[in-house]
Amino acid sequence: MATSKTGSFWLSETIELTATDTIVQGTLDLGAYVDVGDQQALAIEEVDFIVQVRDTSNNTFSNSLSGALVGNTGIGSQVTDINPGTLIVRADDNSLVASGVVYYNDLDFIASVGPDLFPDTFGKLDDARMIVNDSLFITSVFNSAVLAANRSLVVTARIKCRIVKLSTKDWIAIAVQSTAADN
Repeated sequence: MATSKTGSFWLSETIELTATDTIVQGTLDLGAYVDVGDQQALAIEEVDFIVQVRDTSNNTFSNSLSGALVGNTGIGSQVTDINPGTLIVRADDNSLVASGVVYYNDLDFIASVGPDLFPDTFGKLDDARMIVNDSLFITSVFNSAVLAANRSLVVTARIKCRIVKLSTKDWIAIAVQSTAADN
């Protein structure tokens, strides 16, 4: 299906959440990696979501949610290859590349991953998610909790990928699937 033009490398995009129930979106430009004329695509091998707390008074970061949130919450994040705007898409949406959720129990100071079992580690090149669009979109939201004073949540999507060359048939098939997901 695809032949590698590069080894694996990492891309990342970070978004900042400052209010409950407000979906924030970031865009990762893939124009330097995807080329229609050369049938060049981006093969996504793995996606990780990292949630950190930012102290806005001194611009420092922490991996501990304790003290940053008042109340229990879920912090949900998605990567899509078609722009959903400020929406979280359903799990059966063809544009969904990866998703995840972190639950935080404020009373017991326990953070855990939720039942979001979408496979975010795709494996070998034959199993990678091929992207022919020129952008990826990262959305994230948290709910039911209030941020403590001078705090925000920072969500980073780290994407392991490689540049690949597709056959004409594979390029067209992926482009048709991507276009169909836009309807």
